[in-house]
Amino acid sequence: LSAPLFLDSSVHDDLELVVFCEIHCYLFVLQKQLKETQKTLQQRIQQREKDLQQLRETVESHKRSAQTAVEDSERIFTELIRSIERSRSELIRLIRDQEKTAVSRAEERLERLEQEINDLRRRDAELEQLSHTQDHIQFLQSFQSLSAPPESTDVNDDLFSSLFSSDGLRESVHQLRDKLEDFCKEQLKKISDRVTLTNIVLWTRNDLLQYSHQLTLDLNTVNKNLLLSDNNRLITNTGTDQQYPDHPDRFDEYYQVLCRESVCGRCYWELLCSGDYVSISVSYKSISRKGDGDECFFGSNDQSWSLFCSRSSCSFRHNNIETRLPMKYIIRRIGVFVDHSAGTLSFYSVSDTMSLIHTVQTTFTQTLYPGFWVDNKSSVKLLMNQNRLTRDSTHNALSCTMNQ
Repeated sequence: LSAPLFLDSSVHDDLELVVFCEIHCYLFVLQKQLKETQKTLQQRIQQREKDLQQLRETVESHKRSAQTAVEDSERIFTELIRSIERSRSELIRLIRDQEKTAVSRAEERLERLEQEINDLRRRDAELEQLSHTQDHIQFLQSFQSLSAPPESTDVNDDLFSSLFSSDGLRESVHQLRDKLEDFCKEQLKKISDRVTLTNIVLWTRNDLLQYSHQLTLDLNTVNKNLLLSDNNRLITNTGTDQQYPDHPDRFDEYYQVLCRESVCGRCYWELLCSGDYVSISVSYKSISRKGDGDECFFGSNDQSWSLFCSRSSCSFRHNNIETRLPMKYIIRRIGVFVDHSAGTLSFYSVSDTMSLIHTVQTTFTQTLYPGFWVDNKSSVKLLMNQNRLTRDSTHNALSCTMNQ
């Protein structure tokens, strides 16, 4: 009888061991799943923190762009109001000048009329006195001189015939007001049709790389102080004349260069900056090249948009209006994204993460060309991105080439 009991006890111990092992294996699997879940959550937290930071930076950039648009609008409308004020002052001056001329003429005529009336009254008194004289000889002598009519002042000509008509002037001013109001309404409608609500889009680098656009620098535009190398993808300011031949497209004063390729549709490119001071720009091909005026310098005219980066500051400039940008660190690798049809231009700091530097919403009316201004002992290198162009971006590149 003891043998079965011993066997039963052994089986029971084995069962307990099996259950124990199964529980531990199950717990081990759960622990492993827990760590994987925790790792996934931590990665998700990190990604969401990056998204949160990028969204905050994007919102701030959009706020800056909106503020710049408000300031530009305020400036333009202030100039318009001043122009209208100048026109109003000029019109009032014209009216006053005409009034002064008319009053001066009238006062001269009044003076002559008063003098004529006095002369006539004196003549009438002399004639009355002559009518009572008994001396016939005196009568005959005086009659000859008194009977001749005095010179008369002409009152039939219109003093105001050559001056403005108050009714006509009032009608002209009313017409001017109506035309100005209609013009403003028409232009504001055009602006409203162009300016749409811009959604804040969080672009990842992979998102942008699908619109990669490979660029090369245009030898015919490069300033003579800039050295081209690395298959025309590296530009360096050496401070020495490179003996380039003269060319009508060459920037002869500013240390600037344009790219050979234009950008339209959606396009993205990256570059590496080094040195003290550079600017990254997009420009119309029609920008002036000769001389040192604002019409030639990137960002100082309505032909170009430019991001200026130095070791201590960062700013955006268009049409000679500068927007100071917050700078937390030295920016070396920069990505540029253009959505031509949407009128969007964005600059990114590229490192382990994408950080938006600045974005601007505008209306591009011509094909754009990337360009650079490079200060002394500074350089810019166009980077070759590994991602190949997508079908859409390839089509955009071909379209840009055909439009050149």
